[in-house]
Amino acid sequence: MASLVLAAVVNTTILGIVLGITTLSARRLGFDKADEIVIVFCGSKKSLASGIPMANNLFPGHPVGLLVLPLMLFHQIQLFACAALAQRHARRAEARLPDAVPAE
Repeated sequence: MASLVLAAVVNTTILGIVLGITTLSARRLGFDKADEIVIVFCGSKKSLASGIPMANNLFPGHPVGLLVLPLMLFHQIQLFACAALAQRHARRAEARLPDAVPAE
């Protein structure tokens, strides 16, 4: 159990670093806010989709279930963190819009 908690902490730290690097890079390179959001969301993805085939190639003939457990945990943390970021960006966008007439 302790190793699972450690893996979660390490995964969260790695994700935070990647999100921070992509955010700072997008800002330093002068991208507008919309492009920055795209860069942040796309910069940390593809872990599970590319990780499972890589694990199968690196460890042929071995069951990869336990080997990719940290990767699956990272993927879940990504989903939760990026959902929270998306909600935050949506609230900010709504706050910037003028009062709109509700659709009927």
